[in-house]
Amino acid sequence: MTESRLQRWLLRVLVGLAVAAVVLLAVVGLLGGPAEEEIPQRPTATGAPERELPSLFAADSFWNDRLPDEIEVDPASERIVRDLVIAIRRERQEGIGPWIATTTGSTPLYVVPRDQARVRVRLDAIGVVGGRALRRAFASVPVPANAKPARGTDAHLTVWQPATDTMWEFWQAVKRRDGWHASWGGAMRAVSASPGYYGPRAWPNATTNWGATASSLPLIGGVMLLSEVRAGRIDHALALNIPFPRKDVFAWPAQRTDGTGPPDALPEGARLRLDPELDLDQFGLSPLTRMIAEAAQRYGMVVRDQTHHATSLFIEDWSAHGGPNPELGADGIYGGLTPSEMLSQFPWERLQLMKMRLCRNGHACRRPAKDLGSKARYGHRTAATSPRPVDLKASL
Repeated sequence: MTESRLQRWLLRVLVGLAVAAVVLLAVVGLLGGPAEEEIPQRPTATGAPERELPSLFAADSFWNDRLPDEIEVDPASERIVRDLVIAIRRERQEGIGPWIATTTGSTPLYVVPRDQARVRVRLDAIGVVGGRALRRAFASVPVPANAKPARGTDAHLTVWQPATDTMWEFWQAVKRRDGWHASWGGAMRAVSASPGYYGPRAWPNATTNWGATASSLPLIGGVMLLSEVRAGRIDHALALNIPFPRKDVFAWPAQRTDGTGPPDALPEGARLRLDPELDLDQFGLSPLTRMIAEAAQRYGMVVRDQTHHATSLFIEDWSAHGGPNPELGADGIYGGLTPSEMLSQFPWERLQLMKMRLCRNGHACRRPAKDLGSKARYGHRTAATSPRPVDLKASL
């Protein structure tokens, strides 16, 4: 081979290698690289991979939408709030509540990156409406290798992947020799645009009986995150579970109910708010009780499920992430009190029941027209008038 022919051959080889490298980089970018700017990470108190996160549910979801100062109060408000206060006093006398669930009954929240390895979660339910679509949704889930469900028979587990705006939740989750299993649950795409409950919009062929709660309201909806508690501010509505919600009848935004209570009981989906004109300074509330009261004034409480036992609020399950128990001691999140002692400070008698749109099991339940126009009718407080975050440590 002459020198000139050798040079031409080497040139062709080099060009071919360069083209191959460009193609390989493009393929890697398509398969594994982010389609958008990566979300910056920051450390979390619980050990979960917390980030500068998008919203859990839409900004105008009932979970996140700030209530106007004036609301339409339900005609049954006075009676139902009175009955709730009586029930809570009875729970205090019996030593069973009210309570804040942090392990059993709550859920851990695993916030996972885009490249988290995916596994199949086998759905054990057979012949249930919506089960076929849910099985497909569970076929590929980014469950961390060290994930642990919450304690107790419900064994809840929630996985959220902000980079894909997707969330999965599981009821009776368990890891066996052949992998993960769950008795039921839900999956949600476009979480940051979701109205905040399961239904046909949540996932292809999703049904209104999806979700690990009996109301189709997501497990993580209304749960206080430890990061929020430590920051001193809760900017969303709170989930409230009660012993015996109304049987067969529920209120929007719930989509179903497992209630077993009498016809005049508070239904699942009912929304309560603390009187916004109430001066909280007069009560001498503990720091966490103050946070709860401010959230109840600004965003309200939503009846999410039935307990058969006592009234309960929720903080995310810290135990799944390890580390010291944040509840214990004078420096803990309860300030040395029990949850029942702390919640006894809450002015339950000043709650207001918002006007309910009642629905029955087996029927679609849509957002009331008046609720859609509430912003235009009443307006909202501005950020300048929002209460400052509570300094948990400084107040203890």
